[in-house]
Amino acid sequence: QVQLAESGGGLVQAGGSLRLSCAASGNFFRINAMGWYRQPPGKQRELVATINDISNIVYADSVKGRFTISRDSEKNTVYLEMTSLKPEDTAVYSCYTSARRWAHTYTAYPYWGQGTQVTVSS
Repeated sequence: QVQLAESGGGLVQAGGSLRLSCAASGNFFRINAMGWYRQPPGKQRELVATINDISNIVYADSVKGRFTISRDSEKNTVYLEMTSLKPEDTAVYSCYTSARRWAHTYTAYPYWGQGTQVTVSS
């Protein structure tokens, strides 16, 4: 199994910044992609940003230019630097990873963190 430990959520005023961290631990051979999704109140979960093992990055249009995702592969940790936060960024942010459990197969499995609340006040 793979465990994801998230940290860094909280309450911030509009225009402020927050940094989320997510560390993967447990039994796995290799972490492929890592990323962040969010679920605003009353809405479905949506992609925020992902980064794969060769540092290809995808951002949601709504966060481009404001959020930066990065990864420390040695620590199996992904970060999300959020700046110029807006009230519409308020959501539960969940860490995601796609991990290979064993060396003898390329099959990767998805794992999710429990989520951390980010609230942006106007």
